[in-house]
Amino acid sequence: MQYLKRYLLICIAFICILLGIIGIVLPLLPTTPFFILALACFARSSQRFHQQLLNSPYVGPILADWEADKRIDKQRKKQIMLMIVCSFAVSIWLLQAQFHLQLLLIVIMFILLFCIKRIAEK
Repeated sequence: MQYLKRYLLICIAFICILLGIIGIVLPLLPTTPFFILALACFARSSQRFHQQLLNSPYVGPILADWEADKRIDKQRKKQIMLMIVCSFAVSIWLLQAQFHLQLLLIVIMFILLFCIKRIAEK
């Protein structure tokens, strides 16, 4: 049973990494939470993959900060929020003729911003 749990967590972690990478270009998928979830799965299943994720040049420093004290740097938080607003603004602009989809994107954007705002700052 432990063997199955370990490999299930590793699979979930790799799926989260894939979704995080996709989330870099798609505004509806938040990138950072997927990488945090992958880090948590690796911490319980594979120390090697856990360390590789922490050593990643792109997401490693953010994840190391999160793992250390469950907080995000204030400047990084502002950058995340700005990226959310910019990517959603482009998506909303591209859907000019579809008001209901624009409204849905606005609601999702505010939910994401609210969730990010609630994360403790350094």
